[in-house]
Amino acid sequence: MHYNLPSNYKSLLGVKETERAIKEIKDFFQLSLATELNLTRVTAPLFVLSGLGINDDLNGTERPVSFPVKAMQGVQAEIVHSLAKWKRLALAEYGFKRGFGLYTDMNAIRADEDLDAIHSLYVDQWDWERVIGASERNLDFLKKIVRKIYSTLKRLEFRMHDLYPSLSLELPEEIAFVHAEDAQARYPALTPKERENALAEEYGAFFLIGIGWDLTDGKPHDGRAADYDDWSTLTSEGHRGLNGDIIVWNSILRQAFELSSMGIRVDKTALELQLAKKGQDARKELYFHKKLLQGDLPLCIGGGIGQSRLCMYILRKAHIGEIQVGLWPEQMRAECDNAGIKLL
Repeated sequence: MHYNLPSNYKSLLGVKETERAIKEIKDFFQLSLATELNLTRVTAPLFVLSGLGINDDLNGTERPVSFPVKAMQGVQAEIVHSLAKWKRLALAEYGFKRGFGLYTDMNAIRADEDLDAIHSLYVDQWDWERVIGASERNLDFLKKIVRKIYSTLKRLEFRMHDLYPSLSLELPEEIAFVHAEDAQARYPALTPKERENALAEEYGAFFLIGIGWDLTDGKPHDGRAADYDDWSTLTSEGHRGLNGDIIVWNSILRQAFELSSMGIRVDKTALELQLAKKGQDARKELYFHKKLLQGDLPLCIGGGIGQSRLCMYILRKAHIGEIQVGLWPEQMRAECDNAGIKLL
C-alpha cells in the first residue's frame, strides 16, 4: 500500500459534526445539480444480470462481485461497478427528451480496488445522464456542461463555508480545460498522475479532456471502457475524445483529486471504432450493444460524481474512511490513528 498522510493533521469537524455536514452536502448538492442540468431523480439497481453488457467494465480487468439468484433458476447476477450503461437504457425506457435527464444514487462494490486514502471497496456517487442532440456531440457542449457542474461545486463550497467558517474557500473562480495530449507534451518526463498533480496545483481545478485514446507514447492517459464514453472522436482542437475528468487540488493531501469522470457517450460510429481498437468486437452481440447499434438508445452525455470524494474534499478530510464506514487493513488503521485520522 502506498498513500499520503498529512503531517500535523487535525480534523476541522468532530465525528457528529461531520455526519451532519455530510447530510447537508448531499442534500444541497444533488438539488443544485438537478436544477442546473434538468435532471429528475430515479431509483437504480444495486445489481444487474451478467452477460448483458449492462455493467460497467471500468478498465476491463476488475472483477464484479457476483452471485447466483436462487429464485431465478440460479441465473448469475453481479453488483454494479457503476451505472454508465444502465442509465442510457433508462433514458430510453422512461422517455426523456432532449435537454432533460436523470440522476440517481449509485452504490457499488469494487472488490479489486487498491485501498488507500482516497480509494475504498465501497463506491457511492451521483450517476447522471442527459439526452442530447447530434449537434451537441462536440467539445464546446462538453465544456458547457462541465462549467455547469463546476458552478454547483462552487455553490456547495460557499454553502458549507457559510455553515462552518473553518472550512476555507479554495476552488478558483473558473475551471481550466487541458487536453491529455497537451498535458503530455507539456510534461513529457512525468507520469500521467504526476501530470495531474502539476496541473491541479497550478490551476486549482481543471478538466482533463480525452482519456482513453493513445497519446504520442502509445499509451492512453488512463484506461476507459470502450462502450460508454466517446474517447475516439476527432475534435475541433485536433485531438481525440469527448470525455474527461474534473480534477481539483487537494490542499490536505497535496495532490490532484478527481471528483468526477464524465463525457459525451458513444454513438454507433464511436462504439464500433472503440470496440475494434480494444479487440472487443464480440461485445456487439450483447443486449446493450445491440440496442445501441440498432439506434434504440438516445444520444446522451453523463457521468458520475463521487459522493464520499466530494464530502472528503469539502470537509478537508485526509482519508475517505473519515466519511464512510469501510474495511481497512490493520496497518492502515494503525498508521491513520498515529496521524490523528479517525476512521469510521
